[in-house]
Amino acid sequence: MKLVVFSICKDEAETIGELLDRIPKKIKGVTSIEKLVVSDGSTDDTVKIARKHGAEVIDGVSQKRLAYRFTQAIDKVLSMGADVAVNIDGDLQFAPEDIPMLLEPVLNGEAEFVAADRFTDVETGERRRPKNMPAGKYWGNRLGAFIVGKLSGYDFRDITCGFRAYNRRAMLSLNINSSYTYTQESFQLLAMKKFDIQSIPTEVKYYPGRKSRVVTSFFQFLINSALNILRAFRDFAPLKFFFWLGLIPMTIGVIATGFVVVHWFQEQMFSPYKALGIFGIYMGSLGLLLWMLGLLADMFQRVLNNQERILEVQKSIKYKKDDK
Repeated sequence: MKLVVFSICKDEAETIGELLDRIPKKIKGVTSIEKLVVSDGSTDDTVKIARKHGAEVIDGVSQKRLAYRFTQAIDKVLSMGADVAVNIDGDLQFAPEDIPMLLEPVLNGEAEFVAADRFTDVETGERRRPKNMPAGKYWGNRLGAFIVGKLSGYDFRDITCGFRAYNRRAMLSLNINSSYTYTQESFQLLAMKKFDIQSIPTEVKYYPGRKSRVVTSFFQFLINSALNILRAFRDFAPLKFFFWLGLIPMTIGVIATGFVVVHWFQEQMFSPYKALGIFGIYMGSLGLLLWMLGLLADMFQRVLNNQERILEVQKSIKYKKDDK
């Protein structure tokens, strides 16, 4: 059983060496452990230090964001012949000593994807905001987790954490379309595909005043995350997506048109609500159009599901030579 621990970094020269040194040398159920660092345009000595501390390195000369680097990392991990993988942030917010804990359900066959949960207290099990975590970031994560949970039918508390474990099948199934971040989309993709997912409460350390070097704008991150969630929902649950989207104008249209019809039965005339009636017909038609679009999208979803399976099979064939 081969494990690859990988970290996507930008300018983490101060911590990457310690992180790599603290990765456990032996884990029960794992026969070999390799380390991979993916640099997202680092301008300091991150790459040099990572190599010095025994990691294989992908030296990205320019910043291309998390989604691109994550896809690059997964492809590299598979080419290295990994059976399981763990990704961890390079800034020591998470303790590398917790890797066995996160990996255990995957090794035991209890889960195919495991994510650290920063918002549940390890000892009490109560939900709380980690010390020094900005309130806006915390509540933004809470909202995102709620939406993804409702859309996918799972109960998630943390969907943006950068500390995760995957089995090989999960890695083969991850086809990220976002150009910004991978965290929410990968979570939702695996949930929609009915993978066995677990969340494990994990200690996290936030440093006062420290800003993310990979995610430089919180509001941009929030907007892009919301768009990624909506796109994944649209692609993998189109009937639900377009039903709720069409329900709003349809409801408005029915109410407006119904009011005008009742007025006509009472007064035998449309005035002075003729414009309201035209508006109601327009909104109802818009709702009906969106529902019809949902039916069409549902047919295309079958094609998408087949394409996802084909991609998974192609990846398994591509990386078969490295299987042990």
